[in-house]
Amino acid sequence: MVLYTTPFSNSCLSALHAVSWYLIFPCYWLLDQLLALFTPAPCQKNQLLCLVLFMPIYLGFLVASLPFAFLGFLFWCPLQCARRPYVYSRLEDKGPAGGGALLREWKGTGPGKSFCFATANVCLLPESLARHNNVYKTQVRAKEIGHRIRNGASRPQIKIYIDSPTNTSISAASFSSLVSPQGDGTARPVPGSIKRTASVDYKGNSGRHPSDEAANGPASGDPMDCGGPENACIVRIAGEEGGRHPEADDPSAAAAAAGGQARDGAAAGGPRGQTPNHSRRDGDSGSLGSRSASKESLVKARAAAGLDSGGSGEPGATHGKAPAHKASVVKKVAARKRRHPDEAFDHEISAFFPANLDFLCLQEVFDKRAATKLKHQLHGYFEHIVYDVGVYGCQGCCCCRRCCEAHCCFKCFNSGLFFASRYPVMDAAYHCYTNGKGVDSLASKGALFLKVQVGSTPQDQRIVGYITCTHLHAPEEDSAVRCEQLDMLLEWLADFRKSTSSSSTANPEELVAFDVVCGDLNFDNCSSDDKLEQQHSLFTRYKDPCRLGPGEEKPWAIGTMLDQDGINDEDVSSPENLQNKTSGAGQKGRKDVLKGNGRRIDYMLYAEEGLCPDWKAEVEEFSFITQLSGLTDHLPVAMRLMVSTGDEEA
Repeated sequence: MVLYTTPFSNSCLSALHAVSWYLIFPCYWLLDQLLALFTPAPCQKNQLLCLVLFMPIYLGFLVASLPFAFLGFLFWCPLQCARRPYVYSRLEDKGPAGGGALLREWKGTGPGKSFCFATANVCLLPESLARHNNVYKTQVRAKEIGHRIRNGASRPQIKIYIDSPTNTSISAASFSSLVSPQGDGTARPVPGSIKRTASVDYKGNSGRHPSDEAANGPASGDPMDCGGPENACIVRIAGEEGGRHPEADDPSAAAAAAGGQARDGAAAGGPRGQTPNHSRRDGDSGSLGSRSASKESLVKARAAAGLDSGGSGEPGATHGKAPAHKASVVKKVAARKRRHPDEAFDHEISAFFPANLDFLCLQEVFDKRAATKLKHQLHGYFEHIVYDVGVYGCQGCCCCRRCCEAHCCFKCFNSGLFFASRYPVMDAAYHCYTNGKGVDSLASKGALFLKVQVGSTPQDQRIVGYITCTHLHAPEEDSAVRCEQLDMLLEWLADFRKSTSSSSTANPEELVAFDVVCGDLNFDNCSSDDKLEQQHSLFTRYKDPCRLGPGEEKPWAIGTMLDQDGINDEDVSSPENLQNKTSGAGQKGRKDVLKGNGRRIDYMLYAEEGLCPDWKAEVEEFSFITQLSGLTDHLPVAMRLMVSTGDEEA
């Protein structure tokens, strides 16, 4: 299957479409701004003054632009029949300076490999519509959303293992990451050694100062576990034996190590460590330059604690200078702990997107200019992006196959779906739901199906994965519409897998590593009004990590739909404030004060069947993310999936 890199098949149609849109755009923009005047933004204090001052101006120019818009519409509307359903963009010149780690090709050997997925509804609507959700400045938000996602995902991943003398088990690898933004905008791992009285052994270089390593790169031959293609750093936390810390025998070494880490923290906070295109603000923990506390940087917290209470305990360890940047502090280490003894994976509420994020699925990227800004930001980390997904204009009257009802199919907006990947996209397909009703039918909501290649075996068998991104019908009372859309989704997905598969049982040319379905499904698993959707067969074919059964959530699951009236309040306006607000909130149903404490409508599902024989997909960690606080009315969710091959040999 050929991926579409342009909206039209030839340059002539593209040029004609561009001219028609240039004629339409002034009228579209003026109408959007005029309608936005009647829904003031939170920062807009004098609504009456703005209305009196700008309404005549916008209205006059709008009337003047109508003839040009009508002429452009006459060309634009017929062209939509020839428009392709998506645009695929690939960043050709991709290197470490671009912000993303170089990927090491997986050969399908060893015990397995983990893949990280995230989904979010970002509410990038035209300004007049976005304000109804109490978010505003769509173009500015689009750039900031891309910036935050890129900075969060490009952090190095630190895998933390805890060895206990009373418990021989090893904890799962952590999402927690140590941030060290460099002057070129690339978030690189912090090499070197970190030691303190809690016996944190950080595998790194010996004999070299960490700051020298950051400036000059690793010396040849130096062993370093955090500079690999996946930017994964290994941290081993050893247990205490006999109540005595291993470093207690050599307190001077522990003090020196703690002092070195403090010097690293000070260096990272200087002008050299500031990420470009970001203005540092207190409390903006959604950006890497944050001064505020975070539950993410566990290693920095342990090093900082060692400076205060471990080692020599003398202020001279920092050469008498306070760090220009406060190291992130862990408020509650227990927040990452498994809360249920039978739970097979870790779960958390995180202030950052997970490190080494592989796949990103977004919904409600309706505004085309915002989509372009978002694409430019995310291309600093993701090499492959599929955007502008959907259909426009009058596609004829669609007739629902199951209810034989005619629905208007004039589409003012595309599907709003957006996909970004660090792995190559092999095939893509889009289908529009044919049973949209009311205002929701003005957008071409549907499902985007993707096939990605994540590796190849020594026998030249491709290792692939399937990802489905969707956005279902919104009105709460239309459960039957959503159930029908889920039926279409499963049918289309089966057809997509069949049409794109080049394997047979006798001659398998491809090995399927995972099959993931994610998106905004617009129903939750607790409300009595959503019982029909809760019992859909989708949940028998795909597993929901947050769900125990129909109408029953796991104790740690929280809602992802925020209260639109309160998303700009001070106590939830920053990622960490929102993180603290949602910590400990359980799934309580629709009647809770904050909808975010009850309605989990953003889903991340995975299949346990239909994969390569003897391979198994298991959730390694699940996260609710607050990094986009103030930018959208949904909480993003992320899942790290471990694909086990059954081969115990690494």
